[in-house]
Amino acid sequence: MNRLALIFDMDGVIINSNPVHREAWEIYNRRFGLETTEAMHELMYGKRNDEIVRAFFGDLPAGEVVRRGAEKEVLYREMIAGRIELFLVPGLRNFLETYREAPMAIASNAEAANVAFVLQSSGLERYFRAALDGSQVTHPKPHPEIYLLAAERLGMKPENCVVFEDSFSGVEAARAAGMRVIGIRTTHGYLPGTELNIDNFRSGELNTWLAGQTHAV
Repeated sequence: MNRLALIFDMDGVIINSNPVHREAWEIYNRRFGLETTEAMHELMYGKRNDEIVRAFFGDLPAGEVVRRGAEKEVLYREMIAGRIELFLVPGLRNFLETYREAPMAIASNAEAANVAFVLQSSGLERYFRAALDGSQVTHPKPHPEIYLLAAERLGMKPENCVVFEDSFSGVEAARAAGMRVIGIRTTHGYLPGTELNIDNFRSGELNTWLAGQTHAV
């Protein structure tokens, strides 16, 4: 792998947290007498909290949207605290250590507090030169803004970035940014538009693929 940057989504890529997010939304929504359907869960994947809250509760004032999203994330962090290691995607630590010389970044639609919580609780923050969250961009995924910003922060051209994603909207964002995309099958069985679909970072196929990639320019 000739000087490629590696950019990671967080939920479903760094940490297989979507089952906990599902449960947290169910508990939180019941406070308002709202039962969370499977269709609502599917809508959640890859979205920023302001989009999710409005989809669940309708057109609330901006401050209330922020408050409800933050309250749900406090619940999520309480539910996962002390158990981060159990939810890390298999093979992640070894993969990050193997490619530690590559420029790496997090680019997630998640709230800033969640990104900080996961990286600090897991001790993984040392691997990433940049950690971007949904609050740092105007347009969330599937818009390419966050991936273009990550490339800029790493000092890399988009065509020399490889993105790891688990959601349809994330793949769309990375492709729109002009990046190569690896699909992680934690959330969906298959992600179209990717170079490779793998179960986790233990994949020998992934290392073989990366070894064959080159710096475009």
